[in-house]
Amino acid sequence: MPSSASRTLGPDLVLAGRLGKNVDVLVVALSTSEDGLELVITDDISDDAVSSGLLDAFETVGATGKADELTRIPAPAGLAVGSVLAVGLGKSADIDDERIRRSAGTAARALAGTTTVATTLSSLDLGAAAEGFFLGAYSFTEFKSSLSAPGPDAGPLGRVELLVPNVRAREAKAELARSIAIAESVAIARDFVNTPPSHLYPEAFAARAKELGTDVGLKVEILDDKALEKGGYGGIHGVGKGSSRLPRLVRLTHAGGKRKSKKVALVGKGITFDTGGISIKPAAGMENMTSDMAGAAAVIATVILAAKVGLELDVVATVPMAENMPSGTAQRPGDVLTQYGGITVEVINTDAEGRLVLADAIVRACEDDPDYLIDTATLTGAQVVALGNRTPGVMGTDEFRDRVAEISQAVGEDGWAMPLPKEIRRELDSKVADLANVTNNRAGGMLAAALFLKEFVAEGVEWAHIDVAGPAYNTGGPFGYVGKGGTGVPVRTMFAVLEDIVENG
Repeated sequence: MPSSASRTLGPDLVLAGRLGKNVDVLVVALSTSEDGLELVITDDISDDAVSSGLLDAFETVGATGKADELTRIPAPAGLAVGSVLAVGLGKSADIDDERIRRSAGTAARALAGTTTVATTLSSLDLGAAAEGFFLGAYSFTEFKSSLSAPGPDAGPLGRVELLVPNVRAREAKAELARSIAIAESVAIARDFVNTPPSHLYPEAFAARAKELGTDVGLKVEILDDKALEKGGYGGIHGVGKGSSRLPRLVRLTHAGGKRKSKKVALVGKGITFDTGGISIKPAAGMENMTSDMAGAAAVIATVILAAKVGLELDVVATVPMAENMPSGTAQRPGDVLTQYGGITVEVINTDAEGRLVLADAIVRACEDDPDYLIDTATLTGAQVVALGNRTPGVMGTDEFRDRVAEISQAVGEDGWAMPLPKEIRRELDSKVADLANVTNNRAGGMLAAALFLKEFVAEGVEWAHIDVAGPAYNTGGPFGYVGKGGTGVPVRTMFAVLEDIVENG
């Protein structure tokens, strides 16, 4: 399991009021309006003549300013840098924090191996530019040997000077520190997801969570397989007993709340590898099931972030960890297990295992009497069918569901509120147990999974379930500040919700 010291944490992000010396590349932005192509640059960086010359040069080489377009030219006279890279922002009227974040990430990916970069994107929004550069420069190389052939731009992005003229340094430093903390936590989640199951299995995952949690002052509790069986955690034990690498339940507590503050429970699915168990998955693409613990990774990263920034809120993460394998000891389709808390479940399909481990964890989390509960998981392929690879589905109690979805959209993770139809719930009835773990048809699979989880949420708890089956792991090409592999979704959503609860209750 990689340590934080063995991974490139990201570029060195620093504030600068003006363009410094020895800058290799200046990153500027181009946008479009009714007046044509526009250059986003401040007077503090260059005078009108240089800015006009830059704009002319970009127009000459055919730059259009469309979103994420990259155009690089030699620096004109009067601008003491090696070259200038323009990144497109699209239409001026459409520019927002997420557009800046994605453009910064696109630029960062293109500048891998560059020693020193300065950018004017930070003059539009410092926090978004910082997050975009940090996350766009992210790479996971723990398992690359010295025998790997280096690419043409091998190496991390070095120093990034974030040009922010005419602001008070104290405010800018605080905003930058917050954005770096957020980006580092997203990177923690990405690291977990990108670590192969040969090295990230329940015991190792729990140990790493404990290490990271202890480092920031979290209280950590770990239940091993024997404690889980003795304690009646039938879902986690039932899923994990088919593997020689036995399950764990990790609890991470951030005690930051004041006397009258709210308490929030976080729960994340931690299936370190999912073969489907006896209901085994097809071989094609099964390697991507290394990401089936992305919900757990995001929850761990979020509670660590809450501790890092000293969030004035009690946050408790309850994280079930198991490996779903077929073996002589694995649970079978048709088995009945007893979840923590006493509800019995008929296991129709052992590949619907995530909801079984989450159910145990949700019941345990509710014993703490939280005001809010957020669970997240790479739970259903039906999420991808319904919403695609980049849009999380958000379900739960109506008001809190809508609040979480709105916040998710505001931070650029684009969660979408989905219903919980009563007619689908009836299909989860079992002839031999309280519930079946799947319905008898494929319609509304994401909604059925959420309805199953709803049965385990205590009365009076505001609850949101975030299905990130597609968004948590990018199997396609890089885009914006997202590379291939783990994305860190939905860390930024959950943290923004925590901040909103601190602010608004």
